[in-house]
Formats: sequence, C-alpha cells, structure tokens
Amino acid sequence: MNTRLRSTLLAVPALLALAAPATAFAHSQWLLPSETTFSGEEAWVSIDAAVSSELFISNFHSLDPQNFTATGPDGQSVPIENAVKGQVRSMFEVHLTKPGTYRIGSTNTGVFGGYTLNGEKKRLPRGVTADKIASLIPQGATDVQLRENQSTNQVFVTLGVPDNAVFKPTGKGLEMVPVTHPDDLVANEPGVFTFLVDGQPAAGLKVSVTKDDRWAATPIKQDVTTDAKGQAKVTWSGPGMYWMEARASDNKVSIPGATDRGLSYVATLEVQAP
Repeated sequence: MNTRLRSTLLAVPALLALAAPATAFAHSQWLLPSETTFSGEEAWVSIDAAVSSELFISNFHSLDPQNFTATGPDGQSVPIENAVKGQVRSMFEVHLTKPGTYRIGSTNTGVFGGYTLNGEKKRLPRGVTADKIASLIPQGATDVQLRENQSTNQVFVTLGVPDNAVFKPTGKGLEMVPVTHPDDLVANEPGVFTFLVDGQPAAGLKVSVTKDDRWAATPIKQDVTTDAKGQAKVTWSGPGMYWMEARASDNKVSIPGATDRGLSYVATLEVQAP
C-alpha cells in the first residue's frame, strides 16, 4: 500500500454517499427475463438489462451484456448469445439445454473514492479496480477516501423442475439463498429468502421488494427485515414481476486503504398466479 495513501485516508460521508447505490427508483439497475419457467427439452430465455429511474422502463442507459454470465444446473458456464447493446437497454439470450435452474447475472467489485489536489476535489473513475488505485492518485493529493464496493444483480430461470444447485453460497459478500425457490413463487404464498454476509446470516437487514406496475400512482413497495437467521418473509401483492434489493455496509475491507465496504444485492423475481 502506498504510504501516501495510508497517511491521508479520511472518512468523508459526503463522498461515501456518492458511492452508495441509488435508492429505488433513482436510476437503479435491473434484469428482466422474458419468462422464468420453461418446459420441454430446450428453450431460449431473453434478458433485458438497463438502468432506469422507473422499474423496467428503459429511460436512462443500458448495461453492458459483456458483464453478465450464466451458470447452468450442473455448475458449468452457459454462453451469453445474441447480445445487443442499445442506448437505453441491452438484450441478450441464453439457450437452456439442460433441465434445472440457471443463474444469470453479474457480481462486480470495485472501489469508489476521491481525493483533494491543489484545493480541488477529484473523484476516481467509476468501477476502478484495486490494482489501479495507486496509479490514479497523483503526488500531492490529500484527503484520499476509498470505499470497497460489491454489487450483485441476478435472475433465475428454470427448464423443467427447479433445483437448488446454483444457490450454493460462495461465502463472499452479500448473497441470497432461497428457502422458497425463486421459480416456484405463487401470489397467495409468502416467499422466504435467506441473506448472508460472508457466509453468515445477515440479521436485521432491510430487504425492499417493488412490484412492476407502471400504471400505479405510487410504486407498490414492501420493506421487510431479516430475522436472526437472516431470513426475510415477503408477502406478494399479486402475480407479476418483482424487483428485490438489499444493501449492507461494514468495515470488513479487503482492499488496502479502503475504510469501509458497501454491499448490494438485486434480483428480479416472477410471482405466478395461484
């Protein structure tokens, strides 16, 4: 670690606020699958990907399809195909050829931060990686602030009978392990999801769930809090697509010089009619 960075690290709430994920729906990112459950020997799922100020309405900018991966029921990587990146929305497809549940999405890590040089505040480029930090802080910089960040954005689709192989936690960052399978959600039954931070139950975590209803006067949003087991119980307001989000922060940093860590998890869920 550059000693200059170490000696000038200071926590500045204003800068950390800039680094924090946006509040729903102030330009939040989402994935929208064409469907989440499929039958037959094979199927194609189409995924829209964007950042927008309204849920599932493409009005801001697209997400790069190259940042997404798909994992099949056997744990093997599945190709992202037919990707198109537009101005406000991207689209790609995944060919489902094996029965079971697929995980499609991204987990990104990086550093937010900035410094002061000659009296002027500067920000580091968004998404900068840890190995680039030292080269981006010029000589003479002061008030250097760094925040480690990890964000996950996922959808789950199933060909045939749902299974749970893709939900095995990695033990790193903020993860969701379902008690109720995401592709087995029904409007008249609550969905239960376990949240983990570094593999341990995330008790007291706020989980927000917003229903896709662009014609509603106000967003149909529900906030729930995880219990001691890290479990959140969600009651659905009807069938449809839902956007689920959770955030956490702590000081368990792995990047030298970072003073705290921000974690965010987003998933799009489809709830079926009874």
